[in-house]
Amino acid sequence: MAQSATDAPPDGLEGFVADWSSDQRAFKNVPWGKAMMWIFLLSDTFIFSCFLLSYMTVRSSTKVDWPNTSEVFGLDVGGVSVPLLLIAIMTFILISSSGTMAMAVNAGYARKRKLTAALLVVTALLGASFVGMQAFEWTKLIHEGVRPWGNPMGAPQFGSSFFMITGFHGFHVSVGVLFLFIVAFKVARGDYDLGRKGFFTSRPGNYGIVESLGLYWHFVDLVWVFIFAFFYLW
Repeated sequence: MAQSATDAPPDGLEGFVADWSSDQRAFKNVPWGKAMMWIFLLSDTFIFSCFLLSYMTVRSSTKVDWPNTSEVFGLDVGGVSVPLLLIAIMTFILISSSGTMAMAVNAGYARKRKLTAALLVVTALLGASFVGMQAFEWTKLIHEGVRPWGNPMGAPQFGSSFFMITGFHGFHVSVGVLFLFIVAFKVARGDYDLGRKGFFTSRPGNYGIVESLGLYWHFVDLVWVFIFAFFYLW
C-alpha cells in the first residue's frame, strides 16, 4: 500500500529532530539532563580543541623566541627557583578533586545523603583553591608585564594565549565550584530524597544531578591535563 503524502516523514532539520526524538534506543532509560550534559561537553570539546590548536599554530610559527615556561612559572623556595612548582600543585589539587567527585557520585548512587554532600563540599573547596592559585599566577605575570597584547619576555602571542586558555578554563572551574556548593546544599537539605520542587530538583530519591555534575567536573579536569601538557610542558 503506497504511503500517503500526509504520512510521509518531514524533510530537513524537522525530519532529523523527529527521528532522534522518537528513537527508542539512543536515549533509552537515559535522563535528559545527562544526555544534554554529554552534548554540552561535546560542544565544549570543540572549543577547547580550537584554542589548543590555535596555540600550537602560533607557537610553531612565531619568529620571536617563546618564553621558557619552566622559568616563567617557577617559584622561589628558600632562594632557589623551583620550575613549575605552583602548576604542579594546582594539577595535583585538580586531579584529587576528580577523585572526591567520583566518590560523591558513588555515594549518591547509594543515597548516602550526608556523605554525598560532604564529598561535594570537599570537591568544591579543592576547586576553589585551584582558582585562587590561578588568580595568584595571573597577578604574578601581570606584575611582570605580561599582557594579552604584549610580553616583555619574548613572543607577544604568549600573553594572549596564556590569558585566553587559562582564563576560559578557570571560568569553567569557577562555574563548577558554584554549582557544587548549590548541589551540596540541596543534597544536605534532603531535596533529592523528598523531591522538593525547586532549582535543580528531580524525582524523589534521584541523585542524577550529582552524576551530571560529575561528568562536567571530570571534563574540566581532563581539559586541564591537556593544557598542562601542551602549554606548560612544551
